[in-house]
Amino acid sequence: MTETASTFMYELLKKMQERFDKVDFTLHEVKSEMNSMRGTMVAMQGDIHNIYGVLARQDDRLDRIERRLDLREMAEPPQKPYDPNA
Repeated sequence: MTETASTFMYELLKKMQERFDKVDFTLHEVKSEMNSMRGTMVAMQGDIHNIYGVLARQDDRLDRIERRLDLREMAEPPQKPYDPNA
């Protein structure tokens, strides 16, 4: 009886070891995927940072253009509003 129980326990432990090996392999794959996703997120963060930089430069250029136009409008004599019937 004890010999049958020990054989049964041995077979059970072998199956458990196989399952743990599969879980370990799957966990390694999940970690690899997470590292890949982390790299992608870092790249996206860099891209977004670059986009914000470009937008800030465009905003600065637009501000300079608006200031120049305001100065030019001040230098010109006042004009009448547009009247399509005139």
